[in-house]
Amino acid sequence: MASFRFNIPDFTKVLLLIDIAICVLYTLARLRPFSNEAGTHASDVPYLALVPAKVVYYPWTLLTTTFVEQNLFNFLINIATVLFGGRYFERAWGSRGFAMTVLVTSLIPNILIAPLYWAWGAIMGNPDRQLTPCTGSITLQAAFIVAFKQLVPEHTISIYKGMIKFRVKHFPAIFLLLNTGSGLVLGTDTALVFAWLGFLTSWIYLRFYKKQPDLTGTSTNMKGDASETFAFATFFPNVMQPPIAGLTDKIFELLCTIKLCTPFSDEAIELSNQHAANRGDAGLPTFVRQPRAGMGMSKREEAERRRALALRALDQRLNAAPSQAKPPVSVTPSLAAGADQQALGQTDYKPDDH
Repeated sequence: MASFRFNIPDFTKVLLLIDIAICVLYTLARLRPFSNEAGTHASDVPYLALVPAKVVYYPWTLLTTTFVEQNLFNFLINIATVLFGGRYFERAWGSRGFAMTVLVTSLIPNILIAPLYWAWGAIMGNPDRQLTPCTGSITLQAAFIVAFKQLVPEHTISIYKGMIKFRVKHFPAIFLLLNTGSGLVLGTDTALVFAWLGFLTSWIYLRFYKKQPDLTGTSTNMKGDASETFAFATFFPNVMQPPIAGLTDKIFELLCTIKLCTPFSDEAIELSNQHAANRGDAGLPTFVRQPRAGMGMSKREEAERRRALALRALDQRLNAAPSQAKPPVSVTPSLAAGADQQALGQTDYKPDDH
């Protein structure tokens, strides 16, 4: 237990402290509202939670609202997201890379949802939409799920002693399906909008902008991820991928035509595919690791690769031996025999007396 408690990276600790502090302040403020102004509900705290109609007066809520939760259950999910996700991604990307990813994937969806809800309320003639508190770590959850899909897409998660199994690459589709269904059926439209905004923002940032650590030994400063396994269509079931790929390819070509995007070069695609192939499941958080019998797949693959290379080198050496044979030299039989046995490691050889 001690190793778990102290094995938390630095920036993740900061995020946890911010998360707890903001949630405590928000809960206290809801118990004693600071204002009774018109249009402010008793449970609103517009200086911590993002309220589209008031974000101009409290611009810092574009960041703080990510750590605001409306109930204890969502608060625990938020803490678990930061703790387990931070422990893994901060080790994988470093503190700076992880901090930048959290900033981008939290800030941009919050910036987009404010005018969206303001326009929604204006068009529908429903001012309550403009006063809806948009809170929660849905965008952060979406970012971590997309990142897991990028780093370990083929990793299998086992639940209830292997009774339920599914791959990491299916996480985003399940996440979007659940939030979309709850938004349409239960009326949790904020979670629906945040899920899609967080998903799209995270994928665009990781796909085109984030600097990737070098995993190929080429020391190439690589920007984005052009690998085929991280294409947009791969986030959805196989039957849906062809039409989605066709649509997204057209959109990408249009964006490249108007100079908003730059097409990937063949070299970038090849290098990204090498990065994707070199990623393993080492360092996965313990709560997503496979059972012991299924662990070590990357180590077995590495052992097989090394064994194949060794056999290939031995085969090349044996094939090259006849061609590298030198013509016999004029030496006495006793000296030739002594040289052969010395090469075989027979140190007790004594030349015959002639």
